[in-house]
Amino acid sequence: METIRIAGVIKESIVDGPGIRFVVFTQGCPHRCPGCHNQQTHDAAGGTPMALERILRAIDQNPLLDGLTLSGGEPFEQAEQAAKLARAAKQRGLHVICYTGYTFEYLRAHADGRNGWNELLAACDILVDGRFEQKQKDLTLRFRGSRNQRVIDLAQSLARGSVVETEF
Repeated sequence: METIRIAGVIKESIVDGPGIRFVVFTQGCPHRCPGCHNQQTHDAAGGTPMALERILRAIDQNPLLDGLTLSGGEPFEQAEQAAKLARAAKQRGLHVICYTGYTFEYLRAHADGRNGWNELLAACDILVDGRFEQKQKDLTLRFRGSRNQRVIDLAQSLARGSVVETEF
């Protein structure tokens, strides 16, 4: 049974992307951004291993969900498992958003050396990229914390080979 190490889940959220979303907070983050609102997710040895099937059963119990949001921690530190969740969510007709402290450009440049990075990028609809920057914190932004973070249409960006920003 395949597992992913998580800090927790929120079964219904309206603050982690548009619509009603199931949110998985992955455990482990190398970025450790000052001012991070999920500091408890930083320790890669923290959290709890959870079976992917258990998460998917919880998703299946709510027919009102619009999407899955992968947050953290850093989902790309567990990219293979996160990609499996994202693909399963897409098969269920859900929209998938992934938050990352990495930039799109960094992920693309280093994806061949990291298990699952290309798969996770391909399985998601939207990527919110970039570290949280306290000096650029902006409470008026929808679904992100600082002005440097971008909302990226992944299908268009991967096809073009460069960032295509979008809005929620």
